[in-house]
Amino acid sequence: MPATMDIVRLQDHLQRSGSTWSIPHGVAANVVIPQRRLGAVAPATAKKAGEVPKLQLDRVLNYVPRNPFLVERRIANKILPPGAAIARPTSATPLTGGQPGTGPREAIRPTPPMAAGAGRAAAVDWRTRWGWNWITTVQDQDPCESCWAFCATGVVESMVRIEHCVWSKRSEGDVHDGMGAKCANGGWHTTALDWIKTHGICDPACYPYKTDDSPYAPTPDRGGRTLKIDGYTELGDVEQQKVWLDSVGPIACTFEVWHDFDVYGAVGTGVYRKANTPDNFSRGLHCVMIVGYDDQRQAWLIKNSWGAHWHQDGYAWIGYGEVRIEDWAKPGVHNVNPDPWTKRRLHSGAMVESGSGATHRNFELVATGPHGTVQHWWRQGGEGNDFSWHRGASFGNDCATYPTLTGTTYNRNFEMVFLTTGRRLHHWFLDQASGHWADGGVFGPNDAAGVPAFLQGNYGAPGNFEVVVRTADGRLNHWWRMNGPPWTWHDGGRFGGNIAFGGASLVQSNYGTQGNLELVAVLQSGQMQHFWRDDDHGGVWHAGAMFGGGISSSPCMIEGQFGAANENAIANFELCVAAGGQVQHWWRNNGAGMQWLHSATFGHNIATVVALLEGSFGFNLEVVVLRTDNRLQHYWRDGGGWHEGAIIA
Repeated sequence: MPATMDIVRLQDHLQRSGSTWSIPHGVAANVVIPQRRLGAVAPATAKKAGEVPKLQLDRVLNYVPRNPFLVERRIANKILPPGAAIARPTSATPLTGGQPGTGPREAIRPTPPMAAGAGRAAAVDWRTRWGWNWITTVQDQDPCESCWAFCATGVVESMVRIEHCVWSKRSEGDVHDGMGAKCANGGWHTTALDWIKTHGICDPACYPYKTDDSPYAPTPDRGGRTLKIDGYTELGDVEQQKVWLDSVGPIACTFEVWHDFDVYGAVGTGVYRKANTPDNFSRGLHCVMIVGYDDQRQAWLIKNSWGAHWHQDGYAWIGYGEVRIEDWAKPGVHNVNPDPWTKRRLHSGAMVESGSGATHRNFELVATGPHGTVQHWWRQGGEGNDFSWHRGASFGNDCATYPTLTGTTYNRNFEMVFLTTGRRLHHWFLDQASGHWADGGVFGPNDAAGVPAFLQGNYGAPGNFEVVVRTADGRLNHWWRMNGPPWTWHDGGRFGGNIAFGGASLVQSNYGTQGNLELVAVLQSGQMQHFWRDDDHGGVWHAGAMFGGGISSSPCMIEGQFGAANENAIANFELCVAAGGQVQHWWRNNGAGMQWLHSATFGHNIATVVALLEGSFGFNLEVVVLRTDNRLQHYWRDGGGWHEGAIIA
């Protein structure tokens, strides 16, 4: 819809009134200013800011889960006392120094100065906080009245990144259509958050955002692809809203859109404040995210849902107290619970980070037990600084070497595959509904001869299971299962040659449209070789680069989060493998160079690496090894290097 405002007159008014925003000279007087869709409709239950009492925020600000990376930055900037750091039951002395460029924690930049005596930062911007982006890409609600769904979804997405250090794009269409809304229907952010609390929110591949009012029909595995929230906190006091933004993360808000805001978004610069001109008019209410603030600018930083080409890459500054932005309480979310689909690239081998526990970050580990059994172990996620390991169930009778475990979209079931004493592969799964491990059956080649790689891939919904295992002829054998009746495993063929060791090193990467399968194996020469399957061009396996040397054990590989500037980017590969009684850490920069680099060597008396994981602990890498005395031990890496952790069993 074209503007009804006189651009030249508005430009003159802004200049004469000393406004905090302006229209650059040279903008054509007849430029078309679109009026984009809104959608906020306040229900009777919508809380005004004055109706919400001040909260005891210390209980929230010291909550767990806490991202140690952010805790350390707050301590460094005197927001928190030194004693607020999360204790780890491990050696405080690093085994290796942090090496620039080899891991996520070495990219830290200095933080902006604190406001003197304020107890919070004078300015916050979660797009660039401490040198990192924590906000998913800007989306476009056009042509629907669905700002409320985009606002709620964006807040939840950002909190997954902040609390669990992983990108998790969620579907605005899931909450919008799941609630039964049509394209023309408005709504409210807390109503959407209430629905997410009850039903969770899935990824776009499970159910995309649609604008045609078609029936709501997510994929059948939605139950295991939904991110969960415990609830939300409504903040009425402006100072407490800033403290939340500084200490927890983004919040949702509602404001009134006047027509000059359309002009500002299209051609304006500076901090928006409503122009008091005769031809200005209100268009209605709109929900957006607040991702920061600036006390010098006296303004909130909003993330809009009108596309990345609107205003400044989809963002804008709105002055404090303007256009009813302080009228309603602003909800914030914390303690989110990511789903297995979100975390699937972050682990390989015998351990995953689950959503169990109050902090939604327990470690789950499976290992060999006596007489061919499998033993389940689990570790607390840090509640009360408790990181203790506990023994779970024991089951099975034919496990020949340590299993490979993953979390799946089947109701968040744990699923594993291991090499049997009869040289085949065996599938087991933990049924989350009953809490019991169940036998999924034997499958695969008759000459399996190594640790299998196992994951749930992109194909199908639920995604196919993909397994690659070394065989006695020194090749790699790919097997896959379509995850629907008749639940049959299929032989996907053999590839490679002169393979000495396979391993839990299979990754469903972000490369290409479909996403490639990536794998590293160890050759008879002691070198490692990277293989990849081009799923955009026939699903053919290719032999890639060779690197390293002197390796005589199975590797573990993940796609971590370092190098991923947003949810669409391809992050670095991280690999750990045992050699000479120690662990070697390798990484590949998938943003540039594509070269495998040796980062560090650490540990002692190590026979093989059984698990590699990047979890919710500030981008730390977590490794479990099998020692030469047949005991399991945990190592971990933070910004100071690698540390020796607990002996598990």
